[in-house]
Amino acid sequence: MSGTVKKVTDVAFKVGKSIDWDGMAKLLVSDEARREFSNLRRAFDEVNSQLQTKFSQEPEPIDWDYYRKGIGPRLVDMYKEHYESIEVPKFVDTVTPQYKAKFDSLLIELKEAEEKSLKESERLEKEIAEVQELKKKLSTMTADEYFEKHPELRKKFDDEIRNDNWGY
Repeated sequence: MSGTVKKVTDVAFKVGKSIDWDGMAKLLVSDEARREFSNLRRAFDEVNSQLQTKFSQEPEPIDWDYYRKGIGPRLVDMYKEHYESIEVPKFVDTVTPQYKAKFDSLLIELKEAEEKSLKESERLEKEIAEVQELKKKLSTMTADEYFEKHPELRKKFDDEIRNDNWGY
């Protein structure tokens, strides 16, 4: 195996170990996102497993002396000469450059979606707190207290009363 492929498999293995899959999974909100994330993790594990099993093992060196003793030196030397003349092509990665830009743009989209999601979560947390506070105070709250928090409703009701619009 060429040194380049060995390096690629070693890097892929190290990257696979350093990814915090559980931490990322906790950040997902929707079921669709969880399904897609699960598919991504499964695909990554499959590729990483293939890299580790198929490409990380060095082939065993041929013991030419053993075969010389059993078959004869002339035939073995001929095979050895042809074997050593074979050039194994070096791995040239043509796929990564095509998908690197797509991956980088997806990372940017992911960061934007994460920020948007965090802002929305923050807004919803505030809204939940307000609703819970309102629920506690509802039995003792006066209309004036309610209208202080919602002045647009006071204006709407005042306009209806002023225009003699009683809803029927």
